[in-house]
Amino acid sequence: MSKETYLNLLRKLEQDPDCTQRQLAVEMGVSLGKLNYCLKKLVESGWVKVNNFHNNPNKKVYKYLLTPSGIEEKGRLAIQFLKKKVKEYDQLQEEIRQLEEEVGELKNSSQNIKNDI
Repeated sequence: MSKETYLNLLRKLEQDPDCTQRQLAVEMGVSLGKLNYCLKKLVESGWVKVNNFHNNPNKKVYKYLLTPSGIEEKGRLAIQFLKKKVKEYDQLQEEIRQLEEEVGELKNSSQNIKNDI
């Protein structure tokens, strides 16, 4: 499982602790099995706590709460994700600069050919 997937899941759980696994799977574009696996890993890591309300007639309703260590991990993952995206952004800017340079050279050589004719 990618760190981005875990970050996305932690964000969604923080925003809506009452959401169902099925809702989360649809929103994240992953299978229900993959989502269940991720949730189990987050619970095992101590980053998410699962509460079932005993007085609720629907025993399948859970609330997913981020623990203090889960909040810290979400922050660490967000920083890592931001660094990755900034690096990708810088690489993309360099690629754009090179392409613009190439296009400028092509325009110049095309113009020179037209002038020679």
